[in-house]
Amino acid sequence: MPRAGLAPATVVAAGAALADEVGLAGLTMGLLAERVGVKTPSLYKHVASLEALQRGISLQAKRELGDALARAAAGKSGPDALRAYAATWRRWALDHPGRYAATVRAPSDQDDDEQDRLVANEGLQIMYAVLAGFGLSGTRSVDAARVMRSSLHGFATIESAGGFGLPRDVDRSFTFLLDTLIAGLRADHPVPPDDPHDDQPLTH
Repeated sequence: MPRAGLAPATVVAAGAALADEVGLAGLTMGLLAERVGVKTPSLYKHVASLEALQRGISLQAKRELGDALARAAAGKSGPDALRAYAATWRRWALDHPGRYAATVRAPSDQDDDEQDRLVANEGLQIMYAVLAGFGLSGTRSVDAARVMRSSLHGFATIESAGGFGLPRDVDRSFTFLLDTLIAGLRADHPVPPDDPHDDQPLTH
């Protein structure tokens, strides 16, 4: 019988916390079984496989990060929204490295995982809302979202790995990154003549 009080959601939550400690790549069913106090074979009564555990962690992490970003940007627009959004992204990634790693992969159309696509799209809409404050929409917002995501992900990932070793305050460098992003988003970017769908609403 499954251990009393242990449920799939509890196991996933424990796995997410453990991933933050050992890294997503270092997470194993054996380590998690030890953490929740069961034998490894017993863990499979609650979660089918390591892949299923990683999927559960990814869904949980995407929801948690999305909720944090939505709260940060609420009631703000333009540069203020972007700065609050970006600071929250950075802080969350540093505080939850294992969970953050689980958020990076985008769901594929071939995955047949509607729940994952819905959660990912909810997070994407938050970013689009921030970008709308700069007058960006349609395919232009896709370009901007990719630049913004790449910039924030790259900075947070390098910082988390201890990759900024030069004697310069990292907060100042992050501020410079945001200033650069804001200047770029404010710049006039004419729509190419071969981009007829630029004003169409987008989902993931």
